[in-house]
Amino acid sequence: MESPLLFLITLLCFLQSLLVASHNLSKSSTICKTTPDPKYCKTVFPHSQGNVQQYGRFSIRKSLSQSRKFIRTVDKYLKRNAHASPPAVTRALQDCRFLAGLTMDYLLTSFETVNETSTFKTLSFPKADDVQTLLSAALTNEQTCLEGLTTAASSSATWTVRNGVALPLVNDTKLFSVSLALFTKGWVPKKKKRAGVPWAHPRSGTSIHTKPFRLFRNGALPLKMTERTKAVYESLSRRKLADGAGDGDDRSMVLISDIVTVMQDGTGNFTNITAAVAAAPNNTDGSGGFFLIYVTAGIYEEYVSIAKNKRYVMMIGDGINQTVVTGNRSVVDGWTTFNSATFAVTAPNFVAVNITFQNTAGPEKHQAVALRSGADFSIFYSCSFEAYQDTLYTHSLRQFYRECDVYGTVDFIFGNAAVVFQNCNLYPRKPMPNQFNAITAQGRSDPNQNTGTSIQNCTIKPADDLAFSNYTVETYLGRPWKNYSRTVIMESYIDGFVEPVGWREWNGDFALSTLYYAEYNNTGPGSNTTNRVTWPGYHVINSTDADNFTITGLFLEDDWIWKTGVPYTSGTNLTAYDVVQKYKLPRGILPEGVIDYDLNPKTGFFKVYLNNTCRFPIEVYKVKYQPIVSGFIKNGRVSRLKGVSVKVLYFWLSIGEVTSDGQELELSVGAASEEFSAHQFARSPQFSEIQIERPMTLFPILTASFLFLFCAPFTTAAPDGDLPTAYTLLQSYNFPVGILPKGVLSYDLDESTGKFHAYFDKSCSFALQGSYQLDYKSTISGVISENKITKLTGVKVKVLFFWLNIVEVIRDGDELEFSVGITSANFAIEEFYESPQCGCGFDCDGLKSKTDNLGRDHFVSSV
Repeated sequence: MESPLLFLITLLCFLQSLLVASHNLSKSSTICKTTPDPKYCKTVFPHSQGNVQQYGRFSIRKSLSQSRKFIRTVDKYLKRNAHASPPAVTRALQDCRFLAGLTMDYLLTSFETVNETSTFKTLSFPKADDVQTLLSAALTNEQTCLEGLTTAASSSATWTVRNGVALPLVNDTKLFSVSLALFTKGWVPKKKKRAGVPWAHPRSGTSIHTKPFRLFRNGALPLKMTERTKAVYESLSRRKLADGAGDGDDRSMVLISDIVTVMQDGTGNFTNITAAVAAAPNNTDGSGGFFLIYVTAGIYEEYVSIAKNKRYVMMIGDGINQTVVTGNRSVVDGWTTFNSATFAVTAPNFVAVNITFQNTAGPEKHQAVALRSGADFSIFYSCSFEAYQDTLYTHSLRQFYRECDVYGTVDFIFGNAAVVFQNCNLYPRKPMPNQFNAITAQGRSDPNQNTGTSIQNCTIKPADDLAFSNYTVETYLGRPWKNYSRTVIMESYIDGFVEPVGWREWNGDFALSTLYYAEYNNTGPGSNTTNRVTWPGYHVINSTDADNFTITGLFLEDDWIWKTGVPYTSGTNLTAYDVVQKYKLPRGILPEGVIDYDLNPKTGFFKVYLNNTCRFPIEVYKVKYQPIVSGFIKNGRVSRLKGVSVKVLYFWLSIGEVTSDGQELELSVGAASEEFSAHQFARSPQFSEIQIERPMTLFPILTASFLFLFCAPFTTAAPDGDLPTAYTLLQSYNFPVGILPKGVLSYDLDESTGKFHAYFDKSCSFALQGSYQLDYKSTISGVISENKITKLTGVKVKVLFFWLNIVEVIRDGDELEFSVGITSANFAIEEFYESPQCGCGFDCDGLKSKTDNLGRDHFVSSV
């Protein structure tokens, strides 16, 4: 029996909070208008004034109290009537007991969260989403229990269960709905787009929704293990593990804490999956990594349950139709829909890869579940789910399915989770005669639940038995199981076998005005929406609304997927060119022919994949893209770029950074950079594998430009005639005279450090043969010592489109080495005896012949 003292303390605390806070006080009748059942809501609260958060805390606390009372009631019935009740009723009560235990956990966590927040303060978006998810799941648990009892206890012999358990549960369900409504109003940030779509939220960083870094690539799994566990896994699975972390992101390896193997021949750790699950540690926080269960090929006839304390379990099989878990429980044979599942998951952060889950009961046995997931942050990658009616039970909380196959007939994807299917194949099968197929039956029952089914970039085609059926079968995209059913199908291929109306009613006009069904940018003969249903709740939506049903729209955060290594698309499908433009960069920085890309929107790290090396000419030089190009992208900037280079004469120079302000585009090559009109990059260039001959005629020009840069007398305008000239000063450091052009007004030198400055009356620049530009700032500086000038600033040469900064000059015997950071060149010292003048260069005073001679010297790269 519930302690009267405990309830009295709760009531007194509530009344005291009403006296303390006087801000935005309202009567319970006013507050209750925001709930789905105002009449019931008014019976919950004392006749006092308060604000929505005070009422919300009271409601959640009372829900927790009622949940404890319900558990005691169920325990009593199970103890007294277990042998007398029909098996179906006992199983329904067992389901209720199991679900009530989970509900207690969810309510306790929710109450602790709201009780820690100050009055009048909302929660952060992620925290609010967590609590809203838990309260939504608690309400779903209550309804699942109620439905199971109502179905099982339908005979007069079970009236005690109906009256003693089921009927009180109706009011508890209403109370949970009140708690969810008041939490949504009192703690969820007040930014919504419109009714029917998930509440909007500001995303951190860029708002681009694209593909993060893909880890499961080319068959190499990114699992980080000890050497022992790695050797065990690779020897048994014959599957290579990826070595090292991915470029630019230290989270690219999936940490594995331990590994056990399941092998039916007895050579592994276990011969069945259930024993392997029991060996997993309890209540881990994931900091040590996943507990890996490797299940080798075989047919495993067992019913597996991943209990709530078996957190962070990753189960990998040998592939679809190789590792198979199978069972045949069904409603017809006395099981509830909930416990008919062959494989059931409750523990958070469960991951399954390369496994088939079956229920072979057949269509005549009606509801028969292959897999049920009520696990928060559960992920299924490259798995197959095979049954008929009610194949995949996405019961509650947050779930993700990628590259999976789902086979079924009636309502074969159903439940009330917040779930996204990406790149999956949905195969309606041949049902019994006079049955129809419905792919989805989403079970959102309350307008404040943040749940829904999103099907993105999937393929909807008939299974072979349906495609070659000898009778006509109607197939629909879905029907509304509950009043606020919510399903969105986007960017998917829909074959022509789907009925033109698309969707089917559940029963008359039930839920047709309160449901939310939507389609966006689908393809295929069945995607035409012209003849779709005209229900008030059906929509053909745009990309903005579609974004609300993507990974980052429905889940808000995606770290829980990222750390598993499973690939995913965080938003709507964008091409690499779309992404570039979304980041405010012109499309043309990528060539045509990109076949794939990965992007981690958290860090901006990206990879672009090409079929092979891509080369193309631009005016007088070549650009080359490697098959993989990577870097970091944010609005208007690409940094730490790898895999893109430009050929300047004989040298391939790596482009390290690209920036744009919308009008100009700046390309940086080490210390050099050049600006272009962004319009020049509006279109992506075509690439060619044809080798282009090197532009030999430019070779002497580049040679001359480097020589000219340093072939000038070091003159100084010193006030005291006894001071050494720049010419004699350079000789004292073992340099020739041709380092600066004519026109130096003065200089200064700190002999203790070697720091110097040389001054012109203005900047000095000139062209060489009309193709190259040399530029001296009005002040140049550096550090000089014997045989070496370092930290040189103020001198640069334009080679084609790039300004290259000369940063160092070194004498090595009879040669001078000039460095521009990314490369260097060596020249004979004897060439540095004449000096061109500003404005006219080598064409002044008969120096043209000098240029021609210099063009024949050797130009040696140190790269």
